[in-house]
Amino acid sequence: MNTQERIKEIVTSNPVVLFMKGNAQFPQCGFSGRAIQILNACGVKQPFTVDVLSDDEIRQGIKEFTNWPTIPQLYINGEFIGGSDIMTEMYENGELQNALKA
Repeated sequence: MNTQERIKEIVTSNPVVLFMKGNAQFPQCGFSGRAIQILNACGVKQPFTVDVLSDDEIRQGIKEFTNWPTIPQLYINGEFIGGSDIMTEMYENGELQNALKA
């Protein structure tokens, strides 16, 4: 299975996936930490997280998969939502909570 297939498998087999630096317990950058805080505030207690720092193929591959240059990256039900800024904006206007309920 190549990297793109691995990524597709991860995002389609888990309802909420966050590609991030570190993990939910120990985020390794402020943006990843903020993404986890937002998901927690939305009631997502156990998001499926992928630590891009521990897998260089995933770290590069995820940027190609979405054509999105930055980490973290959030997926809900297989759909790319965005990074930390988009998550913040969606959380503040209630869109993220609605997407997570769907």
